[in-house]
Amino acid sequence: MDFHVELRGRRDLAGQIYRGLRAAILDGRLRRGERLPPTRELALRLDVARNTVGVAYEWLTAEGLIAGRTRAGSFVQGEASRPRGRAGREAQVPLRARAFWRSLPDLPAPLAPAAYDFGVGSPDVSGFPFESWRRLVARQLRSATVSGGYVDAAGHRGLREAVARHVGVSRGVRAEVDDVFITNGAQQALDLVGRVLIEPGDCVAMEEPGYPPARQVFQSLGARVVPVPVDAEGLDVAALPDTARLVYVTPSHQFPLGMPMSPARRVALLEWAKRRDAVVIEDDYDSEFRFGGRPLETLHGMDRSGRVLYVGSFSKVMVPMLRMGFLVAPPSLQRELRWARRVMDWHSPVPEQAALARFIDSGLLARHIRKMRRDYEARHARVAEGLSRHCGDWLQVVPSVAGLHLSATFRRGGVALERETVARARAAGVGLITLSRYFMGPRARPGLVLGYGGIPAARIPEGMKRLGACLGTVAGMTRD
Repeated sequence: MDFHVELRGRRDLAGQIYRGLRAAILDGRLRRGERLPPTRELALRLDVARNTVGVAYEWLTAEGLIAGRTRAGSFVQGEASRPRGRAGREAQVPLRARAFWRSLPDLPAPLAPAAYDFGVGSPDVSGFPFESWRRLVARQLRSATVSGGYVDAAGHRGLREAVARHVGVSRGVRAEVDDVFITNGAQQALDLVGRVLIEPGDCVAMEEPGYPPARQVFQSLGARVVPVPVDAEGLDVAALPDTARLVYVTPSHQFPLGMPMSPARRVALLEWAKRRDAVVIEDDYDSEFRFGGRPLETLHGMDRSGRVLYVGSFSKVMVPMLRMGFLVAPPSLQRELRWARRVMDWHSPVPEQAALARFIDSGLLARHIRKMRRDYEARHARVAEGLSRHCGDWLQVVPSVAGLHLSATFRRGGVALERETVARARAAGVGLITLSRYFMGPRARPGLVLGYGGIPAARIPEGMKRLGACLGTVAGMTRD
């Protein structure tokens, strides 16, 4: 293993080497059983005599911190005696991040998975064709296909072509290869757009309730985010602030409530954007899983003035940890978006991009989506039926025919009732997400958002039954 030993001047070199290695062993940077470099090799690296290194090793051996093995070398024998990385930190000056980052709460510690987990945003990865994916990635990692350079900041051309065809066929999005940018998930696509379009102090309008990570992206870039209410037809266009520079919407499946934006509202939003010279981000995060009704045309497909940027993700239809997403952008922004991506991290891993292009072109993605759509439709029906049977006295389901979650609002009671329900359900082995967490303003609507992507269909009825029992208990306590 290569490791750093700092030498100052030409005096007491053996002592400096000894103290550097000793400190690395005691604070855990060198762990028990790790092999030290041969004395000749370390001497050459440090530009000292081999005997100097040998003396340092002898002192460490005398202390029992290292031990030699015949024809094998010297190995760490001692154990760390202090927490790694704490040495010398006590006197460090605390640095101050920007006010926005200090305003965020601490990230919560991961909870143990609930027996009946209705968490939001997680697909079922057990049905993913991992063996086919492994073969595609392995083929791209062969030396003949691996380049030593960088690719276009917009992404692997073959994948961009495949995405343009995929969204053109499945969603009616008109896109050429140059319009498509490959990103590390939808979140990076939002960050790219924000970097290119948002000046500090600009007004960004978002649905209320809405998607918190999107709001946080825009706020982190200095935007003033204004929540705009939604109703049964989606975003209330009449309530948009006149000063909004950008509007973020989820028109196919409003997050988190679930209703689609009506055709009339879509037309009104595009007309408003044209009048105000504003930009619209259309986040089409899970529209592949639609179970009923006619599919509505995308805003991007309706747009004729190049004001809509279309964001999509493969996290819900594949595996989230692959971090694959895309952005469809008009020609007017493509040069700047390329620069923004180059400044950020240049491009996503190329072998995975090339493998995904083959995954799409071979029909494997479409086949997987069809399979999972049937599966999720069955889970959607079970959750809806369970809410009606066991929870109907307390919860009103928000109609939805797509995606990986259902929302339900409390018929009566406030946020305290919502919070107590979630706590009691967790104690009963049921993991839930509150609806109020998705509101930015003070008038949060209490309710529950129930994801069914990560829970097996067979476990849904019992989970719904337990939730109903918890609601009955909490409602009784509230009446008392």
